[in-house]
Amino acid sequence: MNVLITPVSVADVDSLVALARQVWQRTYPGIISQEQIDYMLAQRYGRDRLLAELEEPGIWWDKATVGGCLAAFSSCIAMAGGSEMKLDKLYVDPLRQHGGIGGRLIEEVERHACAADCRTLILAVNKRNEAAIAAYRRYGFVVRDSVCVDIGHGFVMDDFIMSKSLPPAAASL
Repeated sequence: MNVLITPVSVADVDSLVALARQVWQRTYPGIISQEQIDYMLAQRYGRDRLLAELEEPGIWWDKATVGGCLAAFSSCIAMAGGSEMKLDKLYVDPLRQHGGIGGRLIEEVERHACAADCRTLILAVNKRNEAAIAAYRRYGFVVRDSVCVDIGHGFVMDDFIMSKSLPPAAASL
């Protein structure tokens, strides 16, 4: 399978919004309510928000395509203080999961982190999203903390914060 990783462009935004909805509708029922799914998708995946983030320095968006079709995407953010980068979003088309595409995007995030002189990757994952937690563990992440964050409208994000140290040699990725 020939996977191409490239930066996300403005022309990709509608496809990212659609893929995010598809992944969330497949992953989160039974973990969080449909009302929270709809709220979080509107809050985090509105077209205007994604377009604004594409313009922000310190936020990187990448996509993975297979045969010219969107298969996955990720975004990462350089955190204040400069030593950590947050893998903020990583979504793989459910029909393409378990094929290494997510791992390829994590490698790209590691490149961004090293270029920004970050030595640790962090992410937040729902404590009940066992498949994602297992996948992140396979890529070297460990649980660092447990948080429950109020996101408004009576909803919370009940997450593990996972981290992965980047060795100095990672700069050559």
